[in-house]
Amino acid sequence: MIKVLLLIVSCSCMGVFYISHAQSDTIRPGESIRFSDSLVSANKRFSLEFQRFVDSDNDDYRYLRIRNSDGTTVWVANRTTPVYSSSGNFTMDGDGLLMIMSDRGSPIVLNPDRASRNSSATLRDDGNFILTELNPDGSTRGILWESFDFPVDTLLPGMKLGMSFRTGQEWILTSSISNQVAAPGAFTLEWGNNGSGIAQLIARRRGEVYWMSGALNTNDRSFENIMWLMSPWTQNNYNFSHVSNENESYFSYSVLDGAISRWSLDPSGSLSDTLKPVFLLGANCYGLPGCQLREPACKNETDAFVLQRGRFQGFPSSSQGNLSIGLGDCSAQCWNTCSCVGYATLHTNGTGCELWNRDLNFTDDANDRVVYVLNSTLAGDESNAVTGSGNENNWWIWIIVAFASVLILLALSFLCYLRRKKLREEKEREEEDILLELTTSSEVGSDGRKGHDLKVFPFASINAATNGFSSENKLGEGGFGPVYKGKLQDGEEIAVKRLSRSSGQGLVEFKNELILIAKLQHMNLVRLLGCCVKAGEKMLIYEYMPNKSLDFFLFDPTRREQLKWKIRFSIIEGIAQGLLYLHRHSRLRVIHRDLKASNILLDSDMNPKISDFGMARIFSRNESEANTNRVVGTYGYMSPEYAMEGNFSEKSDVYSFGVLLLELVSGQKNNRIFQHDRPMNLVGYAWELWKDERSLELLDDSIVVGDENATYQALRCMLVGLLCVQQSATERPTMSDVISMIGNETLPLPPPKQGSFSTHQTSVQISLSKAKQGSGSICTSITISDMEAR
Repeated sequence: MIKVLLLIVSCSCMGVFYISHAQSDTIRPGESIRFSDSLVSANKRFSLEFQRFVDSDNDDYRYLRIRNSDGTTVWVANRTTPVYSSSGNFTMDGDGLLMIMSDRGSPIVLNPDRASRNSSATLRDDGNFILTELNPDGSTRGILWESFDFPVDTLLPGMKLGMSFRTGQEWILTSSISNQVAAPGAFTLEWGNNGSGIAQLIARRRGEVYWMSGALNTNDRSFENIMWLMSPWTQNNYNFSHVSNENESYFSYSVLDGAISRWSLDPSGSLSDTLKPVFLLGANCYGLPGCQLREPACKNETDAFVLQRGRFQGFPSSSQGNLSIGLGDCSAQCWNTCSCVGYATLHTNGTGCELWNRDLNFTDDANDRVVYVLNSTLAGDESNAVTGSGNENNWWIWIIVAFASVLILLALSFLCYLRRKKLREEKEREEEDILLELTTSSEVGSDGRKGHDLKVFPFASINAATNGFSSENKLGEGGFGPVYKGKLQDGEEIAVKRLSRSSGQGLVEFKNELILIAKLQHMNLVRLLGCCVKAGEKMLIYEYMPNKSLDFFLFDPTRREQLKWKIRFSIIEGIAQGLLYLHRHSRLRVIHRDLKASNILLDSDMNPKISDFGMARIFSRNESEANTNRVVGTYGYMSPEYAMEGNFSEKSDVYSFGVLLLELVSGQKNNRIFQHDRPMNLVGYAWELWKDERSLELLDDSIVVGDENATYQALRCMLVGLLCVQQSATERPTMSDVISMIGNETLPLPPPKQGSFSTHQTSVQISLSKAKQGSGSICTSITISDMEAR
């Protein structure tokens, strides 16, 4: 703060060193850009400048942006904190901090942790604004910060969509609220697999998936659900790439030299490119390839909202002045409201929402406001028709147009009906085949139950048990859909996992989980009671776990206090016993492949039960490992050989157990960012603490409360966790070894080797026993047989 005050005083007394940037693409320490100045890239294609807007109260506000040569904004530095001032600048101070200064409010620092006195920032020809550290001779030493690492709503050639496993940083496009308000809006575009195992583009609205691109074919440079990319003209313009390694996974693209391209996610959720008009509609993508939304019962594929200028003859049915919602939210609200026939933003800056219901006439007027009107309202009967202001002698033309439109709509509706009927019949036949297979198996008795009391429940009984799947009965939402609490007529409490149609878990996974769990019986595995298949719905019926899942307690600051070490240790032992049963002692040899905190359920006595076997694989007794092209599971819990190469074995589950073990002793999620100067996940952080003899710093404070025995056990479990997450699968212990290590405190433990996704490759650990400074020495009985780590 003192430095900032001194900077302001020096600027007012001596004057800021403003330079003319008409021909400059670089800013250096001590230089500034005023509101009227700009940086211009060498090829004149991009410029860094302030953009001015005026809000509804006639107050000026500005964003520092990078714009294309056609005036389109491609990046915003301060999208959440616009500058409300008529005087200010963008400056680089003597320490290399890039700051937006004004006479109102505190400075906005772009690179608080990435600065150097000897540095310069350059706007490059690709639109990337890069801060580089320089050597004394002026040569480049390294990149400290770059705008490409902080995408807004535009993807330029060379930018990344994806995630860095090393730092935990995600590269995601997020739409703006409106064209005047750059704050994050409703829509996002990311690169991932969404549980499907297929890396692809995924579009979301308020977190809900509404569109997926399908697999990328790098050979013909196309996506499965972006059909226009298949044309020869388009293929010659794009070059797509997907990089996946132990450090990062991302998508990027390039274009021919001289071609101008940018993928922009606009406030309505539409994704467009300069090389092609809109190819993805976000608010209602129904009917488009890759769309994941369900159509409301009162709308169909032929319905669409048409942009008009004019007004409805009546008051809106709903009016929201919320400045944090925009056109995309407004469109979704109207689409999902059966009576809504029109919508518009409320404020002049494109925020807020107004909705109009049916039975209101709409009058078009080229000089009036922009309103989005349902096409069936425009083409409907006289009571809902647009009241025109043109030549009334042409009324017969409107009748012909309306009649023709109705015929076309009827024809399209009939074709859609036939198509849906065919798909529904195919789905019903598929469901009947599943039920036939389940009920005619050699393990099924005449009462409809399988050998392990597996029952096919009628949909009516499940619907009644969950009170129509009411929100009051909803227990939570997993990767494959919501889970509801229910009560059968005989009083038995159940948990119903209702698989989402867009979850990625299809009939294969459904049958897999159904048949697999029915054959597994162990006190630390969740008990499956039966299933229900009806009209496209797939449901699994489990015993009810009153204490929900482990993550419900472990990652909540308040509820975590209930997990005293004795309970945590019991949970660790129970999970280990459940895994050992799956790997070695069950009739089937099973690899779970998705072990994580949310898949550990807790009964009334806080006993753990492993659940979610949709991704599990069965091994024969003479198999030790397998390979798959369809990688499924959760990043952070996946072993490196599985995530990168598709190889999985018992040691893949051991790796996941190791991550879970570190989460239990620390109370922290693995994907949290630790140490901002050297960003890393929990695995890397635990390794660094162990290496630096600071292991106690990892433990949850509720464990280190004067109970030396509990602290000793927790530190030993931390060491076992590090052994489980070692890079090489062959060096990880088996679950039998893990149980011995945890249960036998006199058993010497080997030192762990470098784990996956941590930051440094060489280090040496002296002792596990060194406590925090000021604490006594504990855990002196743990033996380290090999002092060298790698």
